[in-house]
Order: sequence, then structure tokens, then C-alpha cells
Amino acid sequence: MSDILSTAVSRRQTLATLGAGAAGLAIAHPVAALQAPEHSEAQTLLDSIADNLLALSPEGATGLGIDTGARAAMRGKLGDRSAAGQKAIADTLKADVARIRAFKTDGLDHATRTSLAVVDSAYSVAIDGFAQPYGDVAVGGWRNTPYVVIQNVGAYLDIPKFLDSDHPVKSAADAEAYLARLNAFPGVLEGETERLKAAGGQGLIAPAFLIDKAVKQLEATLADAKAGGGMVESLVTRTAAAKIAGDWSTRSSKIVQGPVAAALERQLAELKAQRPKATMDAGMWARPHGDEFYAWALRASTTTRMTPDEVHAMGREQLAELHGRMDPILKKLGYTNGSVGDRMNELAKDPRFKFPDNDQGRAEIVAYIQTWLGKIRAQLPRAFRTLVKGNVEVKRLPLAEEPGAPAAYGGAGSIDGSIPGRFWINLRTTDLHSKYSLPDLTMHEAIPGHAWQGEYAHSMPLIRTMLAFNAYSEGWALYAEQLADELGLYDDFEVGRLGYLQSLAFRACRLVVDTGIHAKRWTREQGVEFFVKENGSNPLEVASEVDRYCSWVGQACGYKVGHSEIVRQRGRAQAALGAKYDLRDFDDTVVKGGNVPLDVLAKNVDEYIAGTKG
Repeated sequence: MSDILSTAVSRRQTLATLGAGAAGLAIAHPVAALQAPEHSEAQTLLDSIADNLLALSPEGATGLGIDTGARAAMRGKLGDRSAAGQKAIADTLKADVARIRAFKTDGLDHATRTSLAVVDSAYSVAIDGFAQPYGDVAVGGWRNTPYVVIQNVGAYLDIPKFLDSDHPVKSAADAEAYLARLNAFPGVLEGETERLKAAGGQGLIAPAFLIDKAVKQLEATLADAKAGGGMVESLVTRTAAAKIAGDWSTRSSKIVQGPVAAALERQLAELKAQRPKATMDAGMWARPHGDEFYAWALRASTTTRMTPDEVHAMGREQLAELHGRMDPILKKLGYTNGSVGDRMNELAKDPRFKFPDNDQGRAEIVAYIQTWLGKIRAQLPRAFRTLVKGNVEVKRLPLAEEPGAPAAYGGAGSIDGSIPGRFWINLRTTDLHSKYSLPDLTMHEAIPGHAWQGEYAHSMPLIRTMLAFNAYSEGWALYAEQLADELGLYDDFEVGRLGYLQSLAFRACRLVVDTGIHAKRWTREQGVEFFVKENGSNPLEVASEVDRYCSWVGQACGYKVGHSEIVRQRGRAQAALGAKYDLRDFDDTVVKGGNVPLDVLAKNVDEYIAGTKG
């Protein structure tokens, strides 16, 4: 099943409105209050819709830490990734969005009206996605893709990682549920393989370079399964640690080396059968129904109706502005010759900012990240009135995933805190990271970015915790990077500010490259070259990046579109409120309003402005 569950203001202006201390701080938590009957009915409706969606996503229930009590049976199940499973999701969404639209909103408070509007928006976009002739649809998520199985999409990647990282093994019942999920895994793979065949029959074949990556990774997963490997080892190690008696090795090995390996072999055979029909054309323009799919994916990613041409132009304009800010810093550091991109390429070779490319270097990277997490934590009371815990751990990506994965990604943990937020770092080579880029990456993926923002959603109605909007979540993560600079973290480390600006420029490049590949017939090589030449990006990193744009269609455009809108809304609030504006109140409005489409974000800011004006 698809993933179900993610006007520039000067620094001086911003710092002038930062609170001087931690007065008025609170810790975010669910608030019990007397509710009007209309509110209670709305909450019942939202809870019912959440339960319907969870029933289709048992992995989501485990990830949120709510597969207990009445939902305990979910811990032994996996979602259905077959065509029938996709239809079941679409049918559920259609029925529940009809219930939302029939509900009378008179008398509801702003927060409840917002929750209803969020579900309507997420479900409407997803329903249009399920109407496409192929692909995976992320319902209130970020991983929309035309390809059911490819280098960064598929159960062969998702399920082993999920079982190891999210499925708890604290009791014999947990271990039995792990085995039940292993038993369900072959069926999930078969469902995907049938959809892979059906898409191929419609002429939808992934680019050859993506298939080659996916084949290599599937072969590694298959070899591991035939040997028992990680899926067996994870269960055996954790049952031993918890002193849970049982022959877990023999029982899990029988499943993994038998039905799981056989299903992986059939999926691999289908991918290999499609390879001779594949071309090197990277974009959706070269695929049947490709322009229509891209238009929908761009809408899903940005929560706007921006056209590819508009997104492309926005990227080029913002890239020029950001390079104008990077140029004087580079000159101050002694890099004076060539374009900004050329000079950033030279900076990347500077040994002062590199880590040793060995296990010692990998350990240094993790320690360096922890140092910067400590620095930002100390400043957060100046940017938020309401603080969450920031429950996050830094983890290396699984080795099998590293070749097809980005440099890092992150997100919040479970609602009950038993599963921490994760900052997944790709350490296949330390050359992916530098001492001037890692601080900014930490702000984006962990605190006050993805892991931090996600914790606020835990106090909202369950359906709101499950639904995410790419433009908001990624826009927030870029805004989190901006806050770190505004809070002074780079005042004595100006090369770190350069890393932050390069990060924003990188996201502006994404607007150009994603639309270039899918709408303007760019090649994969053109996409990589644009990043390296224009922004001085690491060619190792951007090769995987561009491949990701080819499979997660449109997803790369959500970041800068969302960030620009958050900053625009902040400027609007400052202009409207004058002396009454406080950064902490604005940030609380955005983060406590939850993950929303950008039009709903504007309504939340409207409410904040009106309430502050009195």
C-alpha cells in the first residue's frame, strides 16, 4: 500500500521581534475541555474517519504507537498493496469525504473547522490521484509515484526497515505479531508485482537507470533473505535481549528463506523482464498519460495550482537572489574567482570541513550532529511560546537503502513517545556531508524541523496526526533552517551560514530541475549538471537526488514553494500587527495549527492576526 500517514524578511527585523526570555512558556499537550455538542459530533466524525484510514494502514498504527487495546490486532498485519487494496483505499476516501461535506459546520470553533477542511483537501487530492491509470498515492503524505517498485519505492525496502525500526518486540505476543507480519510479507510483494505487470502492460516502464538501481537493490534484499539475514536477525536479537523464550530463529528463517525469498524472486524477475523495454528518458513527458500525472503530482506536492512553467520560473528567480547573498560570504572566506557554483565546488574540497571517509569519520558525523542539536535546543524558547520535548535519535540508514536514498531524512516518533523521532543519516560515504552543511541539515530533519514539528501534531485529532502536506512539512523544515540563522547559530561560524544559504539555493534548484525533467524534456545528466554547475552541489549527492525526482514525481517542488509561503505569511503578520507582532506567537500559530494545505495556513494566520488585534 502507498504511504498513508508527511516575502523575505531581514534578519534584523526578525531578531527585533524575538522574545527576550522564556516568559509564558508551556509544554504542548492535549487539552481536555468542555465541548459544545457540535464540536463533540465533529470529533466523533474525525475519529471515525481516522479509524477507517488506520484499518487500511496497520503499519501506520504501529508507527504512531496506537496498535494497542482495541487496535492490538493491527500489530500482526500489513497493508494491502494489491490493486484490490488500492481500490479499497479509494472507496473509503470517497465515502468519508462525502460525510465531511455533508457535516454542518455552524457553531464549530476555528480549530475544528480547520481539521474538517484539512481532511477534505487531502482526500480530494488523493481521490484524483487514484483516478490516474497507475501509480502509488500517498494519502496526506509525500511519496506519490507512478512506479510501484523502483529504487526508492516498494515493500522490499519498506517492510524490512519497518519491522526492524518500528515493530516493537517486548513480549511473546509482539514476537508472534512479527512472525505474522513476515507471513503477510509475500502477499504484499505479490500484490505489488501484479500491479507492476499491469502498469507495464499499459506502456508505463520506468527509466532504465532507475530499473538498474532497483534490480541491484532487490538482488541484495533477495540474497539477504535467502541467507535468513536481517529480518531473522532483528527478531532473534530482540527476543534474546527481552528474554522471550522460543525458537524464533527457526520459525522466522522458514518464512524468510521460503515464501519471502520466492516472492522477492518473482518481483525481481518482472523488473528484469521490463528492463529491455526501458529507455533513458527521465521524465513523465515520455510516459503514457505523463503530462496529466505530473500535473496532479505537482498539485499534490505544492497544494497549489501552479503550472510547471510557473514553478520553473520561481526556482530560477529565487536561485539568483540567494546566490547574491552567498557571494559576499564566499569573498570574505577568500573564494573570489568564478561563479557561486564554481566557488562552492572549491569550498567542498577544503579539508578543514571534511570528515575522514571511514568508520571514525562516521562516528564524528553523529557526534557533530549531537553538538548542533544542543546548540539549537538552547535557543528555542526565543522562537516558540509552546515547547515540545524534541524526542529524536540519530540513526544510520540501513545499508541496503543507502545507495538509492538521499543524504538524510527525518520525522517525528510515536504519539506515546515510545518510538523516538528519527534523523536518518546516509553514511555510505562521509563525502556526502561537510562541517558547514551538517548543522543546517540537522535543523531541517530534526529540531526545529521535521521531528520537532511532528510532535505538535500529537496533541491534535488522530486524523490530523496521520495526514501531512509536503509543501507545509518541507516548507516548515526550510523555515526551521532560517530560524537557526536568525537565532544567531552561525554568527561565529559564517561558513555554516553559507551552508544554510546553499541549502535554500539547493531547493530553488529543485524547482528548476524537477520541472525541467518532467515538463521540459531534460535528461538525467542535465539535471545533475545544473545542480553541480549552478549551486556547487556534491555530484555524489545530486545523482541520487535527481533519480529520486524521476520516481517521486513533483515531490521536490513542495519544499521551496512551502517555505516561501510561510515567510510571506510572516511578513503579512508583521505588517498587519506592527508592535503587537511577536515571533513566538507567529511560530506557535504555524506549528500548532498542524500540517495543512497552504490555503488553510493562510486562514490560520488570518485568525492569529484578528485575535492579536483584538
